[in-house]
Amino acid sequence: QVHLVESGGGLVQAGGSLRLSCAASEHTFSKYTMAWFRQAPGKEREFVAAISWSGSSTYYGDSVKGRFTISRDNAKNTVYLQMNSLKPEDTALYYCAAALRPADTVADGSADYWGQGTQVTVSS
Repeated sequence: QVHLVESGGGLVQAGGSLRLSCAASEHTFSKYTMAWFRQAPGKEREFVAAISWSGSSTYYGDSVKGRFTISRDNAKNTVYLQMNSLKPEDTALYYCAAALRPADTVADGSADYWGQGTQVTVSS
């Protein structure tokens, strides 16, 4: 069982930046693909980004490419999401997920473990 705890959400003005963190309880964290998803009220869950176990490969949803960066620190069992040039449409509950599958296969939401989410609100 992997316990994931997100942090770093908050209220920010459009054009601003936030960095989300997701801390994992599992000492075998480095075996997992890690990903971020988001869900806005009344909308479907959306893939944001994924990173391979080694950090060598990253994947992004089209709506965040060039603005968001996913990274990980396996020594700290933590994955990050740096969000720049934020837009009001980025407002959502952001979830961290862990998967024992390749990073290029998780965009459909096929993760083994999920966090509780952290709220990001971008004001115009």
